[in-house]
Amino acid sequence: MTDTVLITPEELSALAATGKAVIIDTRDPKSYAAGHIPGAVNLHEIFTYLATSTPEGMTELNKKFAAAFGSAGLGGAETAIIYEQSMSTGFGQSCRGYFLLKYLGYPSAKILHGGLSAWTAKGLPTSTAVPSPVARVFPIDPAASALMVDRDGMLAAIADPSVAKLDVRDVDEWIGESSSPYGRDFCPRKGRLPSAVWIEWYRMMKPGGDGQQFKSRAEILGECATVGITPDTPVYLYCFKGARASNTFVALKEAGVKDVRIYFGSWNEWSRDPALPIEEGGFGMVPVTGKSVAA
Repeated sequence: MTDTVLITPEELSALAATGKAVIIDTRDPKSYAAGHIPGAVNLHEIFTYLATSTPEGMTELNKKFAAAFGSAGLGGAETAIIYEQSMSTGFGQSCRGYFLLKYLGYPSAKILHGGLSAWTAKGLPTSTAVPSPVARVFPIDPAASALMVDRDGMLAAIADPSVAKLDVRDVDEWIGESSSPYGRDFCPRKGRLPSAVWIEWYRMMKPGGDGQQFKSRAEILGECATVGITPDTPVYLYCFKGARASNTFVALKEAGVKDVRIYFGSWNEWSRDPALPIEEGGFGMVPVTGKSVAA
């Protein structure tokens, strides 16, 4: 087993045989019912849940996912393995599950690299049987919460040039043509955070024999360099609701970027408060020869 959070299908198969893994499928219930990794529990709310970064919102999120992960059979001794269909088709939902586990302080969590597509490409079996896991008390470690940035922390970071505010949304969201992946006018405002830089989330991945997977460390750091991010740059990520940002979180951490955090409320929260500043129009800060310049 490698130290990376990314696990291969062969490694997952071997770990599952030990009985010490809890496998979590983040896809929608219909896809899960059509066939999943044997023994996997379906937790689609990992992807659908919308969080706010108020104290009340964080308390609700903690309770929600401590209960969900506990019901799935995670009590602290088991390794959680999270997967989606592939790394590029689920908007980062497996990585969102991983990030939530790490934010809550769970000691052992991994992501199936390449998702179910990589699993089936290896000829490994699927099942339609629904397991009945033994519910456990999910442990929460408050010290891990530093991985999450709240609205006030992001507001303060806008004025701090030492922190990279990395927007990983799709281009139509970045330029203010759409407010979200759920529709052009899903949120009341369009645009981006002032002083943010931009790398679309899927630029951290490339196609391979087992489908889309993360690029190499050097390739990811090369993408980061286009907006001035180095392994020593503090990076605060945002997207619409923390899923694509979680995908980028995993990519950056795997590549050795030391201080990476997520503004989990992201544009869904930010855009709904008219008192918060936004930048609109054009391409804003775009990468040019490793630097960010105003377009």
